[in-house]
Amino acid sequence: MWFLAFAVIAWVVAVMLGAFVAIVLYPLVLLGSTLVAVGIYLMQARAILVPDSAAGLSPVPPPGTGTGRDPAFPHYLSSQVWKDWRAILRTTAPAIGNKADRALRSVSSALVSGEQAWFLFPVWLGVCGGIVSAIVPVAVIGVLIMGVYAVTVALGMLAWLACVGVLRAVEQVFMLVKRILQTCPYPGCYARFTLPVYACSTCGRKHARLRPDLNGAVRHVCECGTRLPTIVPLGRYRLQAYCPHCDRLLPTRVGRVRIEPLPFVGGPDAGKTTFMAIGVDAIHGAVTAAGGRALFADKSDEQAFRQLRRELSSGRISKTLPNLPKAVMLDVELPGKPGGNRILYLFDPSGEHYTGASKVEEMRYLAHGEALILVIDPFALPDVQDHLLESERQALDAKGVVLSREDPADTFTRLRNELATRADGGKQRRVAVVLTKADLLRATTSGHGVEDLPGWLTLMGLGNLVRELNHQGAEVRYLASGLPPQGTQIAELLGWLSGLRLNGRLAEGRNTGELTAGDARRPWETKPRPLGSLPLSYLIFRRALAGATVTASAAMLVLLSLLLLNLWLPADGSAVPEAAAAPQLVAAPIGKSLAGTWKGTVHQNGAKDYHVTLTLTKGATLGERAGKVAYPDLKCSGTVTLEPAHSTGVTVVREQITDDPQHRCVPTGWITLKKTSSGKVDYRWFRRLEDVSQGVTPDAVANLIKKT
Repeated sequence: MWFLAFAVIAWVVAVMLGAFVAIVLYPLVLLGSTLVAVGIYLMQARAILVPDSAAGLSPVPPPGTGTGRDPAFPHYLSSQVWKDWRAILRTTAPAIGNKADRALRSVSSALVSGEQAWFLFPVWLGVCGGIVSAIVPVAVIGVLIMGVYAVTVALGMLAWLACVGVLRAVEQVFMLVKRILQTCPYPGCYARFTLPVYACSTCGRKHARLRPDLNGAVRHVCECGTRLPTIVPLGRYRLQAYCPHCDRLLPTRVGRVRIEPLPFVGGPDAGKTTFMAIGVDAIHGAVTAAGGRALFADKSDEQAFRQLRRELSSGRISKTLPNLPKAVMLDVELPGKPGGNRILYLFDPSGEHYTGASKVEEMRYLAHGEALILVIDPFALPDVQDHLLESERQALDAKGVVLSREDPADTFTRLRNELATRADGGKQRRVAVVLTKADLLRATTSGHGVEDLPGWLTLMGLGNLVRELNHQGAEVRYLASGLPPQGTQIAELLGWLSGLRLNGRLAEGRNTGELTAGDARRPWETKPRPLGSLPLSYLIFRRALAGATVTASAAMLVLLSLLLLNLWLPADGSAVPEAAAAPQLVAAPIGKSLAGTWKGTVHQNGAKDYHVTLTLTKGATLGERAGKVAYPDLKCSGTVTLEPAHSTGVTVVREQITDDPQHRCVPTGWITLKKTSSGKVDYRWFRRLEDVSQGVTPDAVANLIKKT
């Protein structure tokens, strides 16, 4: 029997020791399991957020094609950030679950798989409890990390949206201040647009919406990895632009400088092509002399003008084809002059396009600009033809002059009707009226008085034209042009029409060189990131989120450790439980020795002594009403309630004054009562509860005697 008793006692002692070990192990295992779970999460986050690769656990797919989107990576915060978060959770949760399952199996196998389970069961319970309980702090830390993640994303989104709004406003102000006009120069299109299509400078892929949006604020990242500017002030004009309607090549610097359409309007054989060629040379000479630069935007324009100059030198100019014209694009840059940058669109259609209303309607470019050049052939005027002498007719015929049957007045009428369909009623701001072949006209009897061109036109039957131009309120200038060309006057006239401040006199007598085609901008050159690498913005945001996640995890683990230490250790740092180190509170009911009515005289510093009567009820317990108190001299009274005391032999009651008509008593106070050896009660009154346990000198004292 004694052996069985010894075994039972030994088992009880072993179980108690195991329970003590379990109590110690539980918080350590809980903290360790939490550390392991968070470590697994951070490893998965690092594997997804840190590498500079588009492949991996959360791959970044290339921009889709044929979906109506540009071939550009969407902004990281618009979609990829949540894909990364789901990938982290998708890989972390199974890894943590598998780790916990293996740990539980190993602990169970080691501690409770055999006869040792009779002794190690408490240890097993503490260890497994710590592992299982770790789900609570892990979940809390996960929620907090998710909160940090969401806050980081929200702040990033707000900053990104603010940047998008500011950049769009900056570009809009730039466009308004510079009065940027963007149009297509090609026949069959002539469209006006606000945003061209831009080609990537590396791979040539076209971006139809290259502006601050969901693909990025400052830059879009092309599929090839090249970063492209989103607004003109940041350099978007340095990319090659295409018309968004017909997809044909636009001049360089489109969007950076204003496009100024200059249509030449006149009937057949009016001399529009000759005057345009003379005008281009005059502009080139004036701009070069002023230290500026003029270039053809298209190589075909350079070739066409070389051919035109050869024809002018031979005196035989080919007739303009009847097709709708492509604009001759001339890029002009004048240094140090406000408004010194223009892209001129010079439209030179054949005169036959002005002989019918439907043909005029096809020239939609007339509705874009605010300037117009009316080219008038004096020998197409009926009054001039009717007064030509036979000798004058023969002389004109010998020089190849064809007397057109298209009255310039009819051409002007059809033009006016077409422009009237515009939203502004066709009111051009600037109109140049050019009378061609003035040198031949002066040799005829009808050429007298041509120096006063408005008056001469009125005399020759174009009075309605002159009056209509004056009535519209447009600025009108007149020029009689002939051979040899008046380069100074022509340059000044065309500069005035296009908004360029040209001083044509500077061009005279100077070698201006050959007018050639070229690129007036500095092309966008940036190295794309290596193939398979992430866009730089993705890398920045991913690593910022990784840093925020590590910081939040470390902070949560430190807080958890401090919480466990605070719960497990006493405030003074000793190894005993907190409850054992704290002073014990005593709250014995009112006994027979204190029950009854007690009277005495209260002594209080700075006040006259006064009497007190205290009645205590036998058996009153903690929190119950224990009796009543009265101060007859102060004419106030109230109740007392039993409170816990910090030592035996002392009874504490809380005094609550309920009747005090003269407001002479403190509403609340605490009284300690202690029976003395002489049978009296030591009465001490305190104004604050904390003074009772801290040994502070009482505010009032008395020795109470029991009333019999």
